[in-house]
Parts: sequence; C-alpha cells; structure tokens
Amino acid sequence: MTLIKKKKKVYPVADQLHGYLRRHGRLVSLPVDFETLGRYVETIDLYDKHGQDTLWQTVLYPPAEREEIDRALVQTYATLKVTGRVKLMQHLVTDRIDMCTWGNTRPYRVRIVNRINENFDYFYVKRADASRIYGLELEHLLSPNRIQFLCDGETVVEEHIAGIPGDTFIQKQLSKEHISEIRIAKEFLKFNVRCFVRLLGDMHAGNWVVDITPDFDETHYRIRAIDFDQQCYESRMRVYRPQYYKENNPVLFLGMRVMTRETEEQYLQEELTLIATRAAAERGRLSDLLNVMRSEQLAPREHVLMLRRELSDYYRDHRFLFCETMGDVVKASLELLPDV
Repeated sequence: MTLIKKKKKVYPVADQLHGYLRRHGRLVSLPVDFETLGRYVETIDLYDKHGQDTLWQTVLYPPAEREEIDRALVQTYATLKVTGRVKLMQHLVTDRIDMCTWGNTRPYRVRIVNRINENFDYFYVKRADASRIYGLELEHLLSPNRIQFLCDGETVVEEHIAGIPGDTFIQKQLSKEHISEIRIAKEFLKFNVRCFVRLLGDMHAGNWVVDITPDFDETHYRIRAIDFDQQCYESRMRVYRPQYYKENNPVLFLGMRVMTRETEEQYLQEELTLIATRAAAERGRLSDLLNVMRSEQLAPREHVLMLRRELSDYYRDHRFLFCETMGDVVKASLELLPDV
C-alpha cells in the first residue's frame, strides 16, 4: 500500500518563522538564491559510475553568467561552512550543479571541489518551505545528529548528509556476512521511534542513509533522515512510522528475526529517554520553535483532525483532541516523553 498518494504543497516561510531563524542564527544574507539557479539554458542527464540514470540532471548556464554563479556558490559554501570567511576557501571551485527531477521543488545539488587535493563536497540550494525548515530544526534539536542549514527569503541552503542510501544499503550491504544484524535492527527501531515522536513522514528507504563507523572491535551504524519535506503534514499515523513502508521491509524483517520483545522494549525506552534528554537540554530553543510552529497551518484542516484522532486512540490520551494545528500535535507528542 502506498502511504503517500499526493505531493505536499509548499508552505511559505511566515514572518514568525523568519523571526525564529534570525534569533537562532539561521537567517543570513546569501550570495545566491534559488531563482538565480533556475536561469539554466540546457540540462544533461546524470549517470552514476555504473551507467545507471540517477534521475538528476546537470544544468548548464550561459558563459556570461556561469562565472558569476560559480563564484556566488563558493561564497555560499563558505557562508554555510565557515561563516563566510571566503579567504579560507580560495582553492575551491564549483565543479557541477545538478537538479533533482523528482523533488517537490526541483532542488539543486552543488558539487564543490578542492583544486589542491581534488577532494569534494556537496551542498543543496532549495526553495524555502516551512515544513522542511521545521523538519530540519527538529532533527537538529531532538536527534543525535546536528544539521547545518541557512535561510534567506525564499531560499534555503543545506549541508550534505553523508551515508549509504537506504535502498542501496538494503540491496548491497544487508546480506553481507560481516554485517552486525542486531545493531542494524536496533538502529532501525530507534530511527522508527525518532520519526514517530516528532512526526517526520515519508521515511522509505530512499529518504534515509546509513552512516557506518568502524570501531576497534565492532562496527556502529546510524540511520539518518535526509528528506524533511513531510514534517507533520499527512493525516495518517502510519505515515510517520518507517516500519510501515514496504521498501524498508528487509530491515524490519531482520529486526523481527533477531530481536526479542524484551529487547525491543528496552531499545524503545532508551531512545525515548535520549530524545527527552535532548529536549530538556534545548528546552528554551525548542519551546521557541514550538510556539511559532503552533501558530501556523502546516496541513489541511482535515489532516489535523484525522491525525489527532488516531494519535488520541493510539496513546489513549485525550490531549490530542484539543490540538488545532500540526504544531499542537507535535507538542502533544513531545509531552509524552519520559521525565528526565
């Protein structure tokens, strides 16, 4: 069953959210904007090293504009990484600009190359969407990961989140002998908890990556979300639980095979406690974010009514029935975290 049937609309960034971003250092003047990158004159299909179509397209600009755009993108990268100190990045060049052909707003991925050692990095330029910004900020505050992004008017720039794409990991890594099955299962369960508590949807295998860290006697895995467009928008509770996406079934079935009911409950409570600890550590900033979020309509009214009813039934908690916005629903969900 397809959990999400229609594309989400783009919600503009309201003045209150701009105020929050300014107070917390996310609102800056950027050297480039989303509309400027739309001035390309030609596109070329981008293939991976195995000759497979990536569904990204490399965009080409008129020679008269390319140099200016390339320079502005290096300056933007410097703003994102080292608060605009361009002198530290004079050895960097813009190598390629790709456009996503299936995204809601056709975002751009920029490849920056170090001319000295040929090392490279990516960042993204996207149309500002309130849902995505709330998703990014909640990820930054409540997950074990830190997210660097900046906003300027209708443009958002985001750092690249490194890792093996979930669908690739499932296809090529999951069945290998050296894989620690219990650690993968544990991390997927914890990822499932994090998404559900803060209501991040659409976490099928194409929207998360696996960060692998070798240790002296074991390998550690962390699953990270890479798409935040579906933050508290959909009406059905199942949308916010990665376990219900068929693309994730191989990892789900692995967990069912290697974990007992007791270990599942242990890991669930561990993750809830960790989220609660992070929420407590960021209490002031999180409260500021939720106050702004609760004042906005981030989904159709019928979505709020259905979701609040489902969550009220699931948790057997009537506080959800008093929620008027998706921000209210997220706040009610976070209020159920254990005391720390």
